Amino acid sequence: MAGFLIKSAWLIPLLPLIGAGLAALGPKRTRLESHIPVIAGIGLAFLVSLGALLAASPEAKVFVGSWLTITNFDTPLEFRVDGLTTVMLSMVTFVSTLVAVFAAGYMKGDPGYSRFFALIGLFVFSMTGLVLSNHFVLTYVFWEGVGVCSYLLIGFWYTRPTAAAAAMKAFLVNRMGDFGFAIAIFWMWTIAPGNDLSYDTILSTGMLETTPHYAIVGIALLLFWAATAKSAQIPLYVWLPDAMEGPTPVSALIHAATMVTAGVYLIARSTPLLVYAPGVQLLVAITGCATALLSAAIAVTQTDLKRVLAYSTVSQLGYMFMALGAGVGDVAQLAVVAAIFHLFTHAFFKALLFLAAGSVMHAMGDVIDMRRFGGLRHRLPITCATFAVGGLALAGIFPLAGFFSKDEILLALGTAAHVSEDAGWVYGLIYWLALFTAFLTAFYTARAFFWTFWGPEKLPSADDPGAPPVDHDAQAHGGDHHDAHGHGHDIGHESPPIMTYPLIALAACTILIGVVCLGSWPFGGPSEWFAHKIEAMLWFEQLEGGEHGFAWGTAFLGTLAGLAGIGLGYKLYAEPNPIPGDLAKRFKPLYEASLSKFKVDEFYDIIVVRPIRRLAILCEFLDDYLVDQLVLGTARLPRWLGKNLLARYQNGLLQSYAALSALTVVALLLILMLF
Repeated sequence: MAGFLIKSAWLIPLLPLIGAGLAALGPKRTRLESHIPVIAGIGLAFLVSLGALLAASPEAKVFVGSWLTITNFDTPLEFRVDGLTTVMLSMVTFVSTLVAVFAAGYMKGDPGYSRFFALIGLFVFSMTGLVLSNHFVLTYVFWEGVGVCSYLLIGFWYTRPTAAAAAMKAFLVNRMGDFGFAIAIFWMWTIAPGNDLSYDTILSTGMLETTPHYAIVGIALLLFWAATAKSAQIPLYVWLPDAMEGPTPVSALIHAATMVTAGVYLIARSTPLLVYAPGVQLLVAITGCATALLSAAIAVTQTDLKRVLAYSTVSQLGYMFMALGAGVGDVAQLAVVAAIFHLFTHAFFKALLFLAAGSVMHAMGDVIDMRRFGGLRHRLPITCATFAVGGLALAGIFPLAGFFSKDEILLALGTAAHVSEDAGWVYGLIYWLALFTAFLTAFYTARAFFWTFWGPEKLPSADDPGAPPVDHDAQAHGGDHHDAHGHGHDIGHESPPIMTYPLIALAACTILIGVVCLGSWPFGGPSEWFAHKIEAMLWFEQLEGGEHGFAWGTAFLGTLAGLAGIGLGYKLYAEPNPIPGDLAKRFKPLYEASLSKFKVDEFYDIIVVRPIRRLAILCEFLDDYLVDQLVLGTARLPRWLGKNLLARYQNGLLQSYAALSALTVVALLLILMLF
């Protein structure tokens, strides 16, 4: 039975792909039901993933066929079904199914309904293929597929300038990271025995022990560079906050279950490689810490609910990289488990938060600026309750999922601080900064919740300060779909069941998933069940591991930081009061720096965008006035010679032709005689 479940793994990417094809190519009369094949395909893929989860082992592989065969180089279409793969697949397909169900209600009436669900199915196909791949080249193919799908979904409402710009930004920033991945593959190809780029070969102990250290460091750096783009880390994080310009279900997919997890997955999969490059591991931890702190500092002043959650995603991804970078010595196994465990739990509560934000948008007529609404807990009771569950999990409050995974990361950092001989003080500093970031996380989460759902009731009005003028033409052709497609009567009312049921399901998972994964905690160590699954991962046994019991001190400090942040958020935003405004005036430079996102986009505009635009203008000038003129000149020269020099001799007189021929013969004879 186990063998059958493993051999069926090829169905996991195929089923969403079939659903996408049916949604895209179905007859016009069935386009309003385009969600059905996509939801069915992703849901069935989830069931197959559960079966594979039960049967996973480090050696389990499924060979489908040869995909790319060149002289001395073969890329098999081969899938690996180990613990890391099946955990990721179960999470991706389950969350994607609920997001697709939510989207069926959220996108109702949109003219691009079938196109949207076709792209969702293609997105899940690419992500599941990436996770299943057992070969770096095949991984790269699906990696690019995920990037293309994100571009198409972020820019789904492509007639909106902000959506088109956000899609282009995401695409170009990710291309910068993908270049690093491509160079890493070429480098691996030069050193791999038989040019075999499968995980079995590249990550094997024999390969890593015989490879020059500089090559390991270089490849590890390039893979991490690629991960900084996909998983939005400094310096390539700037695309993810703008990705919210797409439909809210797209934000939930990108931020929770698919694209941003690809970078974390790649580094987790490549952990055996990073262990041989401790300097790169330290860089991973430092980058993750800096990203988490910077993003949290930006989130505390944002007024767009989805943007707050977007920066929260960047910050939580930083936590995952902190854990992966802490895998020194006998912390290696704990670090991988902690990072993937947080990725796993984060997918549930972040998808919940984004979908809840989408429910708020649905009820507020597409308004997402928290300054324009408030006190919605009575009008949106289900959305309020589920958002509260997701917010408490994000803040790391016991016994919700985020508490266990966040504290396991802190445990890995604290242990690394004691284990590492050369960089112990760095890991110690990262540990305390991570705790401070946990406080900021709880504060901006509480701020968003209380500002949205607490205090006196307020609904959006055209008279609100900063409210944009109504442009009915823009709404009808490219605006967000609710007002343009008949949802105006839902203003101020709870979302329909097709949208609230996924919220309830995700809230239940957020409450239960941490406890379910714990096993015998606190007596036998954290996340034993989950760790047991991750142990069935390729080359996991070659990582060092030790006994790491539950750290009560870390749990206490993490909980204290979370409660302090929630308490401060309640004090400042549960009821209208002048304190936030007074603090903004008192600390005006810091407030404005955070509100302006520390001018990072403006900095990139000066050092990257403008120089490239000037270079493009120069290239256009050279192309038009140098290259084009040279090419056109090669055509004009024979024409000029024929018209102005030779045409006079083409007079049609036979006598002239005979005389010219004779003169030519005489000239040739003279030349032969002289030379």
